[in-house]
Amino acid sequence: MRAGCYTAIITPFTSTSVDYDGLEQLVQFQIQNNITGILAVGTTGESPTLNWDEHNRVIVEIAKNSKNKCACIAGTGSNNTSETLLATEHAMDAGVDAVLLVDPYYNGPSSMEIRKEYVEPVARKFPSIQVIPYVIPGRTGAQLLPEDLAILAQDFENVRTVKEATGDLENMKQTRKCCGTDYMILSGDDGLTFDMMTDPGINATGAISVISNIAPKALTEMINFLNQGKAAEAKEIFTALAPLFDLVTVKTMEKTTFGDVTCRARNPLAVKTLMNILGMPSGPCRRPLGKMTRNGIEKVLSVVRQVQAANPEILAPAAAFFNVDIDERINTPKYWDSLSYQSY
Repeated sequence: MRAGCYTAIITPFTSTSVDYDGLEQLVQFQIQNNITGILAVGTTGESPTLNWDEHNRVIVEIAKNSKNKCACIAGTGSNNTSETLLATEHAMDAGVDAVLLVDPYYNGPSSMEIRKEYVEPVARKFPSIQVIPYVIPGRTGAQLLPEDLAILAQDFENVRTVKEATGDLENMKQTRKCCGTDYMILSGDDGLTFDMMTDPGINATGAISVISNIAPKALTEMINFLNQGKAAEAKEIFTALAPLFDLVTVKTMEKTTFGDVTCRARNPLAVKTLMNILGMPSGPCRRPLGKMTRNGIEKVLSVVRQVQAANPEILAPAAAFFNVDIDERINTPKYWDSLSYQSY
């Protein structure tokens, strides 16, 4: 894997199926803006609600459209090692450069079990492909620990990168300590990428980003600057992008007949909502994800208006590629009226 910015691309849908034409447009948008690589069917791509035929075809389409233009990573992880082995075989046949294995969710194996019974079988069976563990305990309820990452790196030449989304900087420092200086740590949390790349105890070299769905040029430039040691230039871009990072999860307080409740719109709901507003291929999320509340939409609009007013260059590539007027779309209710629930 190369240092840089990789987009965890959304999967655009029509009301009933995957929008493959829209997917091709999104891939071309990423490539035109110099993205290092694209992750197909990660959790941002709503992998849990794709059937296996859709899952495999999305990987094939992204691998085909990105070939010789940028790297392609396929999300092939699950909570079933047999499924993961089959998915990885298909992804390898499709020509991807790497596979991403999210920690097994719900059944909650120990770190040792994740290493021995999940990552090792994939790495051993497919030695020619890069295998990237994805550590995100907040989503999975399990965690591959730094010590086990180090054992994997020691035993397998093709397991030398991790997508780190624990949100725990001390855990990341332990990964660096255990795995050594030539091990690649990729940020799985847009809001922490700058800190992870500038902290010498972590020394991350890139990110697998959600917000680069919308702003690939800016994220790529920020990460390239950081890898060149140009922290001041990177900080300027980070500051311009920072409001968008709040869209990965949007929390609102909602009133019900029985009292106030917290509502959390989790990734990729807010990002896809914004992409719809901006006129990018997106479509709805698949059930059980649904729509945002009206308060949630207002938060999305507040963020995008703030970015557009202060730093219009961030969204300019999307405006040019998709031929849309950003200011008109973020100030005209017809573009978002149908995207929220009418009541809690």
